[in-house]
Amino acid sequence: MKPLHLETYLPYRLAVASNKVSALIAKAYESRFDLTTSQWRILAVLSEGQSMSQQELVLRTTMDKVMVSRATATLVARDLVRSRYKASDRRAVQLSLSKAGFAIVQEVTPMALSLEQELIEAIGVQAAERLESILRKLEEKAMRLTQGHDV
Repeated sequence: MKPLHLETYLPYRLAVASNKVSALIAKAYESRFDLTTSQWRILAVLSEGQSMSQQELVLRTTMDKVMVSRATATLVARDLVRSRYKASDRRAVQLSLSKAGFAIVQEVTPMALSLEQELIEAIGVQAAERLESILRKLEEKAMRLTQGHDV
């Protein structure tokens, strides 16, 4: 049997790279706005303009239900996100950015995009585009494996 070495194990390397990049970008919003990574992801998704349910946020952010629930509760309590009942279903809550939430996204986005650009410059535009394609393929394969279709 081939030994497992974390330094070269693809899932581990992806997790390490993701954590390091997330931590880098978190500097743009953590101390200044007292936001967690989960809260920032929700603000960023909602900033795309469409109100969403918590379940839709779970799917879009790939965070679990508990994490989304806690993060949105905090964001609503801080008046960064608005919570409204859906007109067609009084049990369903739709979440959207408040003006204060939008202002934070407007301030953080240029910093996040600048950091992204620096990362892209480290590998070049073509490599970044190839990486994007590779990551999508890995995500799709992982999804199929999770669902048992490729096992």
